[in-house]
Amino acid sequence: MYRKSILLKVAAFALTFMAATTAYAQQTTIGQEGQVLTTAVPVLLVAPDSRSAALGEAGVALSPDANSPFWNPAKLGFVPNDLSVSFSYSPWLRNITDDMSLNYLSGYKKINETSAISLSLMYFDMGELQFIDENRVPIQDFNPKEYAISVAYGQALSEYLSLGIGARFIHSNLAGEVNMSGGKGEAQPGNTASVDVGVYYNRDISQEMNLALAANISNIGGKISYYEASGKSFLPTNLKLGTALKYNLDAFNSITFLLDANKLLVPSPAADPDQSVIAGIFSSFGDAEGGAGEEFKEVNFNTGIEYWYNDLFAARAGYFYENEEKGGRQFFSMGLGLRYQKFGVDAAYLIPNDQNNPLAQTIRFTLGLNLD
Repeated sequence: MYRKSILLKVAAFALTFMAATTAYAQQTTIGQEGQVLTTAVPVLLVAPDSRSAALGEAGVALSPDANSPFWNPAKLGFVPNDLSVSFSYSPWLRNITDDMSLNYLSGYKKINETSAISLSLMYFDMGELQFIDENRVPIQDFNPKEYAISVAYGQALSEYLSLGIGARFIHSNLAGEVNMSGGKGEAQPGNTASVDVGVYYNRDISQEMNLALAANISNIGGKISYYEASGKSFLPTNLKLGTALKYNLDAFNSITFLLDANKLLVPSPAADPDQSVIAGIFSSFGDAEGGAGEEFKEVNFNTGIEYWYNDLFAARAGYFYENEEKGGRQFFSMGLGLRYQKFGVDAAYLIPNDQNNPLAQTIRFTLGLNLD
């Protein structure tokens, strides 16, 4: 048996949702323009909650809620409730299998009127897989799992501006401890830690309109390895810039327009894979072989629109765009939300441009509790 027969099996089945397969499972041709950026633990970039998922995965400048720490910890400086908890669930790749799921539990507690602290858990269950060797002989059954435990803190510095920071422990177990041939040792779970930093600006620009601007860099952390003799892969360090413009139509109706732009801050496949995390972040702005044009292709765009009636009912729609040469994920999204007293429920539905896409018919559900 050998490494590729095991890890390709895991990646091809469990990580198809990223379109660009992870670095430890994909071979790329150095020097070819339009290469896909690859990282370990790509699930760290997937929208876990139904609200932002319905908005084309836009959320860095969206109004604060219990899921804010995932998008931008700075929003914790302006959270509306004293205590809020949210749980999200999504059956994953349900057109292919029935035992994969993405789960997210998040909550915050206000420390005072200008700051709050949060705790969250993301848990990705990839279901039961059977490992085979190069001769297609079964080796063992295994249930790959990944999880990330995060804490975050946000502080408002003024009536309009806040800063935030988060820390995260990441565990990724894709192959258990399967033995490798050729003296390469055993596969091993990957463990590492990362931090997020964010800024959030929110201000009324008229009696009817509110403008929010935000930026967040997430998953700045140590590289990760899945077996003893392998090189280490970068985490999906990501820069997200966004804006949200809310317009109050009248006393009962409001509409918000959102736009996010994302760029992975990891080296291109042609760059030095052994450079440090910080060096990789800085080099990621100019190491694409196609120059500035290719660097721009690495930017993903998320846009969404959210309508609220009397803060009780919400309707949402959005679109996610990734350049064809950089993975090609492109899909519409839609969703609904209801609020009643202390409770809330949201749902989202994803519609990819290509109906053969394994993400077709992806659904998410979120339940929330808000206490003053």
